[in-house]
Amino acid sequence: MKELLKQLIRAESTLEKGELAAAEIISAELSHPGIDCRIDTWDQTRANIIAQVKSGGRKGALLFACHLDVVGPGETKWEKPAFEAVESDGKIYGRGSVDMKGGIAAAITAIRQVVDSGIKLQGDIVFAAAAGEETDSCGAKRFISNSSRLPEFVGVVIPEPTDFSIVTAHRGMLWLEVVTKGKAAHGSTPQLGVNAITSMRSVLDELENYEIPAEAHKLLGECSMSVNTITGGKTLNVVPDKCSIGIDIRTLPEQNHQDIITDLEKIFAKLKSRNPQFDAEVRVLRQVQPLETDCGCDFVKDFCSAVGTNETVAVGFTTDGPYFASLGAPVVIFGPGKGQLCHKPDEYIEIIDVEKAVEYYKNIILKFLT
Repeated sequence: MKELLKQLIRAESTLEKGELAAAEIISAELSHPGIDCRIDTWDQTRANIIAQVKSGGRKGALLFACHLDVVGPGETKWEKPAFEAVESDGKIYGRGSVDMKGGIAAAITAIRQVVDSGIKLQGDIVFAAAAGEETDSCGAKRFISNSSRLPEFVGVVIPEPTDFSIVTAHRGMLWLEVVTKGKAAHGSTPQLGVNAITSMRSVLDELENYEIPAEAHKLLGECSMSVNTITGGKTLNVVPDKCSIGIDIRTLPEQNHQDIITDLEKIFAKLKSRNPQFDAEVRVLRQVQPLETDCGCDFVKDFCSAVGTNETVAVGFTTDGPYFASLGAPVVIFGPGKGQLCHKPDEYIEIIDVEKAVEYYKNIILKFLT
């Protein structure tokens, strides 16, 4: 299990390198009688991997849904190299160790141990690890679009790092780019141009007073909006003809993303009515719907029983869970590792937590499939 995790970290499955190397490591690990495994590749280095343990089929299948990709190591220097998988003081360090290759290694080890035990399963185990969760969810979308041959699922387990809390709800995500357009002119004659940065200032002033219509959710709290990037101008002696901002909006169940976009377009129309030279547009960079699994459903109750707790929680971050929820099965997020270590230098996971996750995942498989 430790060696598998180290190999996955060393695969360096960033957006630049792709996920294929990590998928091939998993394929070799799951090359076993009784496990059907295939890699779905595109664009040379992008990859999903899907494995299935066939059963008698008397029960619904259980899906372990993971992601192969990791964010880059960033500019801050690491004390331990980001992709060398250093083991020290009961921890394994490396980018992706906690998000989420520790969970992947635990799920694969649990599946192998169940298969090796010869236990007769009444429902299939399906393992999927997808590309692109950190950027555009391309792998999850691709998996869902090709899922017609898969069995019906009793439930979906996503082994993201939750420190073994059972997560049943998270906010959605709507990333927008707003672009203001102007007219270039020489910096010495700004009156001959239309300054796109000045136009963007009007947009930002309006956003300062804009509140997204939404009632607070009982588990997830408030919807949030933050302008997190801005780009404008190319050189000091040219009036800029373009300025753009990036807006990160975290949404709640029952919210309609299109309603938010329509509100922004109304703001643009108001600004143009005041200034005919104003010109702006908005486009969606990425969107993921919120996740809300019924805490009272049988799957969640049985899941809680399998791991020895009766508590579930909601979180603010976003996962590929809503895509897998479209399969029609309840989704829970449950895995080893502390979420606050994600995307940070010297990311690590404690080996004892990965070992604990193996036992939890075995218990979950036996609870639902025997």
